[in-house]
Amino acid sequence: MSIRLLPPTLVNQIAAGEVVERPASAVKELVENSLDAGATRIEVVLVEGGQALISVTDDGSGMGPDELALAVERHATSKLPDDDLVHVRHLGFRGEALPSIGSVARLTLTSRARGAAEGWSLSVEGGAKGRPVPAAISAGTRVEVRDLFYATPARLKFLKAARTELSHAIDTLERLAMAHPAVGFFLSDGSRALVKLAAEKAGDLAQARLNRLAAIIGRDFHDNAVPIDIERDGVRLTGWAGLPTYSRGSSGHQYLFVNGRPVRDRLVVGAVRGAYQDVMSHDRHPVVALFLELSPDAVDVNVHPAKAEVRFREAGAVRGLIVSGLRHALAGAGHRAATVSHGGAGWRPGHIGAGWRPGGGGGNPASFAQAVRAQAPLGTGLAESLPGLDMPPSAPVAEYCPQPPEQAYPLGAARAQLHDTYIVAETADGLVIVDQHAAHERLVLERLRAGLAEGGVKRQVLLLPEVVELGEAAAARVAEAAPALAELGLVVDSFGPGAVVVREVPALLGACDVQALVADLAGDLAEWGEALKLKERMVDICATIACHGSVRAGRRLSVQEMNALLRQMEQTPLSGQCNHGRPTHVALGLADIEKLFGRR
Repeated sequence: MSIRLLPPTLVNQIAAGEVVERPASAVKELVENSLDAGATRIEVVLVEGGQALISVTDDGSGMGPDELALAVERHATSKLPDDDLVHVRHLGFRGEALPSIGSVARLTLTSRARGAAEGWSLSVEGGAKGRPVPAAISAGTRVEVRDLFYATPARLKFLKAARTELSHAIDTLERLAMAHPAVGFFLSDGSRALVKLAAEKAGDLAQARLNRLAAIIGRDFHDNAVPIDIERDGVRLTGWAGLPTYSRGSSGHQYLFVNGRPVRDRLVVGAVRGAYQDVMSHDRHPVVALFLELSPDAVDVNVHPAKAEVRFREAGAVRGLIVSGLRHALAGAGHRAATVSHGGAGWRPGHIGAGWRPGGGGGNPASFAQAVRAQAPLGTGLAESLPGLDMPPSAPVAEYCPQPPEQAYPLGAARAQLHDTYIVAETADGLVIVDQHAAHERLVLERLRAGLAEGGVKRQVLLLPEVVELGEAAAARVAEAAPALAELGLVVDSFGPGAVVVREVPALLGACDVQALVADLAGDLAEWGEALKLKERMVDICATIACHGSVRAGRRLSVQEMNALLRQMEQTPLSGQCNHGRPTHVALGLADIEKLFGRR
């Protein structure tokens, strides 16, 4: 069989297979062209999910008749003026979209350049290009794609139902809209409007982006996200991270934008999972929107025909920046928990976090912490037996800051304990319900991590060492991990076949069930596998130890112990959720309570 050159029409159809996978792909390419043309308003119409008609109209710079003819030629573009593929600053720069679409559909371009007296139109049908003719249109461009894939019927079999294709197109448009809040985006199916996003007028780009994200993801995101702004080695990361308790069942609500380009990158998914690993359940996924800004020569946007993926020159540095930025933002959230439940349904609790700050510091964190530490002495007794809590020391009354009512603290004053499990606290504008085990679990975990960072966790020697029967394989795994466990205050040794002996435990655990703790650790070690690097799983080990060292549901607490728990929560990072990602508390404002009773 002899080698031959393929005809141009077939070449374009092959290119279309790479660039135009479905109607949403065509929408992406056409809208990107509109953005590159400086449009401030983009209208999209999709009929039958885009198979029958895709229409994209913008108010951009427009084109004259000569440019129209060039626009449908392969690899013709205005976006690489210096022929430099390293410093790419536009979204659509490959010059493949229009000729590829025209080779598999009936394509019509109608455009009028700004300041021109008249508009022009050009048609391409199955790869056959017509000639520009005069047409009536205001300044800007309208692209109509009819009968997508009519010239390649085999491709039609791979299209999904019209509703499914429409949902993909909406997702594509919304991702572009997130990156360009100053542009208005509108989409309809020919009979009703499905997307209506007016241009954001906020002068501050960060606020405009947040407003746009809230309009697309939901207003709940506005109330349950913390800002990110970090820069390192010429790479800047901004955006918002959803609170751990504001999560979803899939990773579909994780958005990444690189220099204004929406991309999907497995590196980022892994970085996000790593940043949330000790504050979220493994079957939940955070909601994040991350905007990376870096030099164009530090990222390759030309590795995928549809420009859906990028390659970073320093991928490790980018991943580290994302993990650091997310963890720093989440730590800054303090004790905040989401204002909605995991599923986003049911009643909507509020969150306590703003408002009055004790100590007269006008919201200053240092004065707030000082005022909390200077709280009236709680005395001794039962409160001191609660492991992992620092009780405020006794001190003369003259040394105290002026004391407001206890309920003025962010988490209020303990008023009751329900079912020996939940603490009910009164706040200045409502009430807070705290899960005592979940809250204390987080406090113990943060203490363990702090001790580990300082070089070791304080231990207490058991009066009678405890022997734990595990089985030979499990006992061998625990004995092998003994050096790492010792750093966390748990000292174990081999004790004959299938058993280990525990000689010391972390001091902050108090009286814990040593048998159950070691058995759970043995199970964790078996699940992680033989190739485990314990240093990489220290957070998981800390979480298991913290769970067993926490005050259990079913234990009755004194008022002093309950208030001590609340004060510690206010000073502990990430105390809004336990080690498994569940909320530690929910809040009801007076307005919420009045609604429940029909008073408003």
